[in-house]
Amino acid sequence: MHEHHDHNHDHSHDELKEAVERLKTSGIRITPQRHAVLEFLIHAQTHPTADDIYKALEGKFPNMSVATVYNNLRVFREIGLVKELTYGDASSRFDYNTSKHYHVICESCGKIVDFHYPSLDEVEALAETVTGFDVSHHRMEIYGTCPDCKTKH
Repeated sequence: MHEHHDHNHDHSHDELKEAVERLKTSGIRITPQRHAVLEFLIHAQTHPTADDIYKALEGKFPNMSVATVYNNLRVFREIGLVKELTYGDASSRFDYNTSKHYHVICESCGKIVDFHYPSLDEVEALAETVTGFDVSHHRMEIYGTCPDCKTKH
């Protein structure tokens, strides 16, 4: 099931560079494992669980444990590089977090797909104007049935 869409290959490369810069400015050591976890997240089309990341990388880093992956993800989350998505199911999925994007979630298989809708930034501006809040962020989720699950029925 590894279809790699290389439409944004250079784009991912830039994101990785930016991410590494952000780690440096946050004073976080960039170990080969951290680099690999970041790279995996940036290239992932889906939203992997810590377990997925571990399985993908254990061949490269035989002494890496799931705990290492979790710790790295936690570090990334704390500086805002990665978002932890908890949607009802037991294991968190992780999402490399750059631009504002939204999620469409399949109610059958739990797959999460990104889409971008730039004008939703206006929602925050409007909310601030109307309520006087300082808005920090918002999230929107859309639910449905993915193409794979649709063809199964």
